[in-house]
Amino acid sequence: MFVIITYDVAEKRVNKVCKKLKEYLTWTQNSVFEGEISKSLLMKCMYELEMIIDKQEDSIYLYEVENPKNIKKRVFGQEKNFDELFL
Repeated sequence: MFVIITYDVAEKRVNKVCKKLKEYLTWTQNSVFEGEISKSLLMKCMYELEMIIDKQEDSIYLYEVENPKNIKKRVFGQEKNFDELFL
């Protein structure tokens, strides 16, 4: 399945959340990751993120796209892929 994950976490946890998401998805924009992932890996990823965040302060939004043919992505301005910047 194709997913988009966005997050808003306290500054002291941003790097941990970003690093964890890089293990599973592509970093496309600040606080935004996307990509293909299996349901089992997604469950593992979300569990690991729950161990990092503070549920009283932080937010993670998960958008699941079961049929990626139904999603159209348009980029206005410069398209960024942070993964490629740091190779």
